[in-house]
Amino acid sequence: MENTLQYKIEGFEGPLDLLLQLIAKNKLNIYDIPLTVLIDQYLEQIEQFKRDEMEIESEFLEMAARLLYIKTVSLLPKHDEIVQLKEELTGELLEYMVCQQMAKKFSTMQEGFDKFVRRPQELQFDNTYELTHSSEVLYLSYLAAVGRGQRKLPPSTAPFTKIVAKKIVSVSSKIVFVIRKLWSGGSRKLSSLYKTAHSRSELVATFLAVLELCKANRVQIEGDADAAEITLIKGHKRK
Repeated sequence: MENTLQYKIEGFEGPLDLLLQLIAKNKLNIYDIPLTVLIDQYLEQIEQFKRDEMEIESEFLEMAARLLYIKTVSLLPKHDEIVQLKEELTGELLEYMVCQQMAKKFSTMQEGFDKFVRRPQELQFDNTYELTHSSEVLYLSYLAAVGRGQRKLPPSTAPFTKIVAKKIVSVSSKIVFVIRKLWSGGSRKLSSLYKTAHSRSELVATFLAVLELCKANRVQIEGDADAAEITLIKGHKRK
């Protein structure tokens, strides 16, 4: 496993650490940093590292590029971006300063503060189901479980039995039935055609058959209600 070499440059642990030391050295107000002075001194320090032929970490160069951009923006007239850039840099410096103070405080604690380790313990879980439910909930749960099993079976034919069992009577068969009743001649009571019907389907088919024959001018109906009589029109008798 490759180890990353970590080292300090002239006592600076990072670019923020260098900036804080420059602020402290020049007694600058961190809440109102004169950017021009701070940026110039930071860039001068970077150049000093180069003259001493010291290897500079990339984070120092990234901060140098960032500060150069801030300095360029600050030279522009009435540029609102400089305010935001300055606030971001100040916020990072304050956060880093707080971290340094906390690290210094932890370092004064008793030896071994950062070396105490507790190994993870194996936990044994109790798989006993301890919840209580009412009898109604258990009954509904049972029905739901049974229902899931039944859904795997083919559907029952019981709901369709009544529908399938009903005999469908065609209108054409009843047209033949009416003509046969009237073929011998004379008239018949219209109500007599319905007496032999055994189902609603047969009644409806007979009624529609009479309507079709009237429309085709094959039969004639005279009278009202129960007194109505139906007669086969002679001109349409079979020769």
